[in-house]
Amino acid sequence: MKLFIDTGSVAEVEEIAQWGILAGATTNPSLLAKAEGDAGEAIKKIAEIVQGPTSAEVVSEDPGRMVEEGIAVRELHEHVIVKVPFGPAGLQATAKLRELGHPVNMTLVFSAAQAILAAEAGATYISSFLGRLDDIGIDSIATLHDVVEAVAENSTGAQVLAASLRNPLHAIKAAQVGADISTVPYKVLKQMLNHPLTTSGNDQFAKDWASKPELQVWMDGLVDASKK
Repeated sequence: MKLFIDTGSVAEVEEIAQWGILAGATTNPSLLAKAEGDAGEAIKKIAEIVQGPTSAEVVSEDPGRMVEEGIAVRELHEHVIVKVPFGPAGLQATAKLRELGHPVNMTLVFSAAQAILAAEAGATYISSFLGRLDDIGIDSIATLHDVVEAVAENSTGAQVLAASLRNPLHAIKAAQVGADISTVPYKVLKQMLNHPLTTSGNDQFAKDWASKPELQVWMDGLVDASKK
């Protein structure tokens, strides 16, 4: 499963990209509204950093205007993917955008039935939301599993993107049920680092190493020799 970062913050992308784990990014109007600076510049910088698919969402409710906005955001960067909300207008816009050769991430998908429609319309990515389903008492992972199975039976080649992840368990379960991608908020990516045994183990290694100073002298010498 590939990992994207879900954010509108260039600084967050710059930090996480250094881990070497990011294959892409997703943004949305809410995330971009929270970020400082020009939205277009943020999208371009994020796409440049991740060097992979970077979703930028249209905001119109009219299918014709959605297509125009989609074409416009595609011009921001070669890695930009047009993000379109699910619904009759979104399906119509997706079909037209794909006809014109533009990849589409269809967002706000909450059921396997919706995912089938998104795939048939030509969506490249289908964003299946988790957290918002949990909020209303629906098993989001069971739904994601249904989406994955339904899309797998479809011949369009669409990829399932698990979205609205609220915690590390969401990322784990998304991988286990076969999602192609998870787009993960900065906060959750940071949480995925943590385990008390990792922390205590590193602390113990550092303590043991410091107890014998000649070990650091040896390591420094080794590094210096490798630079010659």
